[in-house]
Amino acid sequence: MATASTPAVRGLIPAHVLPMSQGGEIAWEALTAHLDWLTAVPGVEWITTVAHASEVATLTETERQRLVEHVVLVVPDSVSVVAGVYDDGSARAAADARRSVAAGASALLVFPSGVFAGGSQRRPEAQRAHYEAIAEAVDVPLIIFKYPLGSPLEVTLETTLDLCETIPQIAAVKEWSYDIVEYEDTWRAIKAQAPGVSVLSSFSRSLLASLVVGSDGILSGHGSVVADLQAELLAAVQREDLAAARAVWDRIYPLAVACYADPFLDQHNRMKAALGEIGRIPAEATSVRAPLVDVDPAERARLAQACAAAGIA
Repeated sequence: MATASTPAVRGLIPAHVLPMSQGGEIAWEALTAHLDWLTAVPGVEWITTVAHASEVATLTETERQRLVEHVVLVVPDSVSVVAGVYDDGSARAAADARRSVAAGASALLVFPSGVFAGGSQRRPEAQRAHYEAIAEAVDVPLIIFKYPLGSPLEVTLETTLDLCETIPQIAAVKEWSYDIVEYEDTWRAIKAQAPGVSVLSSFSRSLLASLVVGSDGILSGHGSVVADLQAELLAAVQREDLAAARAVWDRIYPLAVACYADPFLDQHNRMKAALGEIGRIPAEATSVRAPLVDVDPAERARLAQACAAAGIA
């Protein structure tokens, strides 16, 4: 469980998207401008990089390290960096964790190993071994990435609690179960058994509901587009002003529907396209790498309409 010396990982934690050229090259200047906007939002004290939103699956090891270094370099000193650890092998994941910490990351978001898909829910010692290998390699806060309920990569609530209670570096859970009952069970169980561990909502498609249940913050790629509105929503819920929270959620909702529509794999492509439509990212820097595909003109138009409905056009 998180100890007194483990820095709190809580509050608004956007996961940035990664601007890319038509040829799939990282657009570093556009990324810097994107980070400048995100870190100017009041309440943003952490930024997540090398994650789903930044298309981690298509990045090389060298690019991942350079990305961490770049983000650490350009964000203000008041903002700390969470780096994703995304590798199927525990030894490789531990090495990746060491590189990210050496590059300046202050915390790590640990993705489930692809090996978990082979039935690790019935062999929780396999999941434990993955987290233990990373915890032994670095001494920074770790965030458990809790995947959607029923996913072959799911870390069960029972195993999540065990990790929170027995691995000192575990500081937070990114709760992406996408099931409000599971979310509430997770919130209540962690607050009862490992109260020092933060529960960070990633339930972006129904964010208001999860925050009303209880949350220590938001960790979501959707923050790339609506971090300012998420900050308002989180603050309204925390002061128990439901009317204000509903008003902000009414603005976010159409964009959440547009970004998280079927097929789900296009979610971050859409966020990047939306940022291009409102001019926060240059249009020529809104491409993606294969096997992802660029958002087509019709969907870009729908995203532009959703941005207008949210009042961020």
